[in-house]
Amino acid sequence: MSDGRPARQAHGVLWRLDESAGGFVLYVQSRTRPDWSKLPEGYLAAPAQVRDLAPVLDAVTPGRKLAFRLVANATRTIHPDGVPGQRGQGKRVPHRHPDKQIEWLAAQGARHGFVLPLAANGQPDVAPSPRPILRGDRRGGKPIVIEPVRYDGHLVVTDPDALRAALTLGVGRAKAYGCGLLSLAPPRG
Repeated sequence: MSDGRPARQAHGVLWRLDESAGGFVLYVQSRTRPDWSKLPEGYLAAPAQVRDLAPVLDAVTPGRKLAFRLVANATRTIHPDGVPGQRGQGKRVPHRHPDKQIEWLAAQGARHGFVLPLAANGQPDVAPSPRPILRGDRRGGKPIVIEPVRYDGHLVVTDPDALRAALTLGVGRAKAYGCGLLSLAPPRG
């Protein structure tokens, strides 16, 4: 714990594990500069690369098209008897159909300062793909089951401040489970 909050929140840690040709790449983002020297000898396949997020945040300008990757916990809430109640009531369930996953992302974009442009086929320029199911336990022993979705595609910036906040705070739920880290790059072809 740090200042009464869990360390992940206090240091603004977001992370994502991506597959690569050589195995896996772990991306970690935080407000606090990490000290990888505490890891055991040989723990990393290559030295950790530490980069400043400022150039990415500076690149977020209105109307700019960017490539992105996001692993997210795309869910909806089912309320008893179909009637929305007070916060915390209802059951969170994953969106499993790609069209619903894209709708979820478009709604997140409206909150976080971006839209999904249309591809040549007239559909949103994003490809959702399921990731392995993650399991954990809440305090009290209740199980946590997360069905993450990886999104790869393009976005267009509509509100730079909101998108910068999403880049630093993450998108969606399950951040402790490797969801929420939004990565941006120059647009692909």
